Amino acid sequence: MTEPPLPLASRAPLPDRFAVLADIHGNSAALRAVLADLEALGDQAPAPGAVLVLGDHFSGPLDAGGTAELLLPLSAQALRGNHDRYLLETPPDHLGPSDWVARAELPAAAFDWLAAQPRGLDFGDVQAWHATPRADDRYWTHHATTEGGVALRPPEEMAAQAAGTTAALLLTAHTHLPGLWALPTGQLLLNPGSVGCPAYRDEAPMPHVVTAGHPLASYALVTRRGMGWAVAHRHVPYDSAEMAARARDHGREDWARAVELGSL
Repeated sequence: MTEPPLPLASRAPLPDRFAVLADIHGNSAALRAVLADLEALGDQAPAPGAVLVLGDHFSGPLDAGGTAELLLPLSAQALRGNHDRYLLETPPDHLGPSDWVARAELPAAAFDWLAAQPRGLDFGDVQAWHATPRADDRYWTHHATTEGGVALRPPEEMAAQAAGTTAALLLTAHTHLPGLWALPTGQLLLNPGSVGCPAYRDEAPMPHVVTAGHPLASYALVTRRGMGWAVAHRHVPYDSAEMAARARDHGREDWARAVELGSL
């Protein structure tokens, strides 16, 4: 049986230039660097008129509370990712270690903010999800391999997962890997990469590791150009020492290596 699509919250059309962030995962230092980069862009050209944040905002052994202090006051269009869902719906004693640390640090206002976020966004010619249009915890552009990594799906498989979508530009996150793909349908599929977690290990659907190969904070700028889109992936350096120290304080050497090296 075909799974039903996730509900989409309708929003007004986006401005001609906007930023796309995703997978902050409680890395307040990386988010601060990205916000500073966006501010600096305004000195060179018109600043992005909107900021989209595609979920998994807080979970991680880094600085969930500090991330909330930065993120909640922003006039950003946000949605809910799978780790946001875990924080809202999973009993504390059943949370994974990264989610549990984040939950303990977050103020009540952050949970209220998460609960108000939709699972998908529809701006007309742009539609956005955390992962796929039907699930918040599955890869759209990649698949896990028996060799312990991930491999890119053929464009036809990506297009099959886009069935039912109507926008020219589709936004996804979840893999933490930046990329832009042209689908056989004529649509573009964009992943901005991860602001705060450039490498991770997962056990489902089989054990595998995903690495961006660098520790920089990643996001994307999108500009309408006639009938198409200009996309710029930006990778911003920042001092990761505090975040790595916080990870090690929680016994998470894997997260410390991820933010320091972009690999495990």
